[in-house]
Amino acid sequence: MLDVLIIGAGLGGLAAAIRLRSSGVQSLQILERAQEVGGTWRDNVYPGCACDVPSHMYSFSFEPNTAWTRPYPQQAEIQDYILRVTDKYQLRPLIRFGAEVLALRWQADSACWQVEVFGGELLQARHVVLATGPLNKPLVPDLPGIQDFAGVAFHSNQWRHDVDLRGRRVAVVGTGASAVQFVPEVAKVAAQVHVFQRTAAWVLPRWDTPYGPFRRWAYRWVPGLQRLSRWRVYWFNELVGMGFMGSRFMQGLLRKLALHHLTRQVPSPAMQAALTPTFNPGCKRLLISNTWFPALQRPHVQLHTQAVARVTPEGLVGADGELTPCDVILWGTGFKATEFVAPMQVFGEPQDGHVPELSAQWRTAPAATKLGITVAGFPNLYLLVGPNTGLGHNSLIFMIECQMDYIVQALLHLRRSGQQVLRLRAAVADTDYRKVQDKMQGTVWASGCHSWYQNALGQIDTLWPGYTWQYWLQTRRFKASDYQ
Repeated sequence: MLDVLIIGAGLGGLAAAIRLRSSGVQSLQILERAQEVGGTWRDNVYPGCACDVPSHMYSFSFEPNTAWTRPYPQQAEIQDYILRVTDKYQLRPLIRFGAEVLALRWQADSACWQVEVFGGELLQARHVVLATGPLNKPLVPDLPGIQDFAGVAFHSNQWRHDVDLRGRRVAVVGTGASAVQFVPEVAKVAAQVHVFQRTAAWVLPRWDTPYGPFRRWAYRWVPGLQRLSRWRVYWFNELVGMGFMGSRFMQGLLRKLALHHLTRQVPSPAMQAALTPTFNPGCKRLLISNTWFPALQRPHVQLHTQAVARVTPEGLVGADGELTPCDVILWGTGFKATEFVAPMQVFGEPQDGHVPELSAQWRTAPAATKLGITVAGFPNLYLLVGPNTGLGHNSLIFMIECQMDYIVQALLHLRRSGQQVLRLRAAVADTDYRKVQDKMQGTVWASGCHSWYQNALGQIDTLWPGYTWQYWLQTRRFKASDYQ
């Protein structure tokens, strides 16, 4: 039996393994369904793929990356960093690749989790850390006729590099964070590009001039320089975060910056109107790009300010009923971010004769947790980037490290007290959830727009409604009284 099983070998899973091993956990394994580490940065390989969090905040605090080449890291650089971390900390012997977890079942008699792996294998672990990530389940809209399309269609998360887009008629559905990166690249080679936009997004300039040789040398060799830059970026992001937390002054600055960026890059008043959102900056994800607006103004690129109604063998039919013929459909429609651990099933402790399944429970009830990490009714289970711990203004890696600090404290508590099982009190989870949702009402995310941050019931169970330093403070001290 394993002491700790980690599911997922992205940044979260790797951070968990490093932190747990340094705390003294020896019986440890990582299950990864793919054949390599990296998670979202292994899977998202579409043209132009990059991070919208500044480089110096997008690495582990204990393992800064001194090799960044620009202010915003590109996919290949991030994946290279992940590979280097994996090898430096000798994590590969801990990882089983090609191991997809289908279900977890709590075994009360042995106080452990039974883990069902694809193929029928059963494992046992006293504790399980779910590091599957929030952005790994592509969302493709269930449109009438979608199976009838005669051409090629794929999601940006599953990019088909074997499909040559040169000289093709390409339709893009969605104008979110992925689309603003790949559309400018697709527009360089495609004969026609049709972009379907349901709602415009706020777009900020991307200050991303590559570092020169001297600056790269300085970040690598001058002691403390990169760490100083990291703190500068962190507190700047927290300052910008005031706009998400309800500051009208910061909201006004973000709006002015975005509108200035739009009017500077788009001279046409009609196009400006089509690309100006009607919601507050940040209510939906803020985008960062210098190439999105110019791409939309290329002669062979057409912006359709409407939703797609259906798909035909020849192409897409918009809400206005007009057919747009195309050879390729690119779905830039995001992810099922509110599903959390699905499609994996997690069965907890029996309650009133019923065995709850976590995803099913959260589809009909609030995703109540303690700091997005532990769940009442699911002992010895820990989530990374769980409910209400996503961010709109800073680095998720910071949150992951906070969560791992809390998990290590929890395991040390069990070790010192001689207990085997950590059970979150349901009242604690309910109280925390109410506090989070009450605080959410004062944020920009609750200001009226509909976004992928919301679940089917309209609740925002994905984001942390505060500053990251506040989350850091709350995870600094493990309260044993929250648990039975």
